Amino acid sequence: MQTNSLNLSVLLIDDDASHREVLCGFLEKLGCQVDSHESGEKGIAALKNRYVDIVITDFRMSGMNGLDVLKQVKDINSEIQVIILTAYGTIEDSVEAMKNGAWDYLSKPVDLNELELKLKKVAEHNTLKRENEILHLQQPVENIVSDIVYKSKRMEEVLNLVVRVSNSQSAILILGESGTGKEMIAKAIHQTSPRKDKPFVVANCAAIPEALFESELFGREKGAYTGAHEKFKGRFEIADGGTLFLDEVADIPYSTQVKLLRFIQEKEFQRLGSTQVIKSDVRILSATNVDIEQLVKENKFRSDLFFRLNVIPIEVPPLRKRREDIPLLVNHFIHKHSQLNKSRVKEISSEGLDLLMRYDYPGNVRELENIIERAVILSRGSIITREDLPLNTSVSIGESLSKSLPDQVGELEKSLIRKALQQSNGIQAKAAELLGITDRMLRYKLMKYNIWK
Repeated sequence: MQTNSLNLSVLLIDDDASHREVLCGFLEKLGCQVDSHESGEKGIAALKNRYVDIVITDFRMSGMNGLDVLKQVKDINSEIQVIILTAYGTIEDSVEAMKNGAWDYLSKPVDLNELELKLKKVAEHNTLKRENEILHLQQPVENIVSDIVYKSKRMEEVLNLVVRVSNSQSAILILGESGTGKEMIAKAIHQTSPRKDKPFVVANCAAIPEALFESELFGREKGAYTGAHEKFKGRFEIADGGTLFLDEVADIPYSTQVKLLRFIQEKEFQRLGSTQVIKSDVRILSATNVDIEQLVKENKFRSDLFFRLNVIPIEVPPLRKRREDIPLLVNHFIHKHSQLNKSRVKEISSEGLDLLMRYDYPGNVRELENIIERAVILSRGSIITREDLPLNTSVSIGESLSKSLPDQVGELEKSLIRKALQQSNGIQAKAAELLGITDRMLRYKLMKYNIWK
């Protein structure tokens, strides 16, 4: 049977070495990226550090059997499809596997034409699912909650908390690393609250010079200080009736913290240079990416202000702790930046997505968006490939410690082959000469690593 490249990432688990080798060769000829292991334990360990579209696993193996593998795969990512292989072909095994979420099953020795048909159905299913996700992202949204792209349990818990606290008037402190989307969570709280039709005002505390802090927050009268040539409304006055978001609140100067505390307690303030008391009905949301409790211990942040701001804490998880959100975020950013840049890029290859799934993102969602934006602009085709992704390394530090020596050697081989092909303008004979290997060996490695195209 002849088919177009399936572009699937496959995890193959089989304790029969010869059978595993046959399947690997066949899957690679179909255009699949294959990672194979001899035991369920090794396969599951590998799955925790990478993205795959499908797992093909033998049913009867020593140690962890196929049913155990199936259950653990679904625990890690319920979207991954699983095909069970069994030499016994018993109805009981097959029924049990299907009950637990298997995509399908095959008897050993595997009919390769039948396997190809089943893989083609998985590829069609995944394509349709991606298209549906993109269509969903294209639909107009009524509030920012609908605009937050996620599928992970951790983000679901955050959004559930957002909905629960939105109707209260309590102060909320949003915690999380830089780039995790703290401002978006603040907007979600505002736009699901009774204040949604009133102003949402942002004060980036890290960007305000210390000398101007009070006037930026509370306003000033004309002539309040040298250079104050006109009256100026501060953030609290502008946000009256709505929400004030104090981003990077830990950067508020200690001298200003007393005045902020007084406003929280009294709901009133005075402009700089004025004795007139102004009342303002403002809900305060704040955010920080530092350990503010430690600053309290070091007397760098007032404890009484901290307790007033931290009535309800919401912690936004880093992207590396909700990796199952990455594919959906990637589709979202591809669609967004393809439209903005009038690009024909529509999707990402399985190999490219696998790379993104394994990266640790010190800059979190913001960094992922920057990566996709650059890839959309620089890509020459309609599919973002691994080579389009501007990452310094193909594996994260955390993963490099968990990968075996052969796996790391394989990564190095792939990198050297790509460089040789670039230097030889794609001429395989010249690339083989640069690498010091035969043409036949190069062709084998191109097929093995799925980089011959």
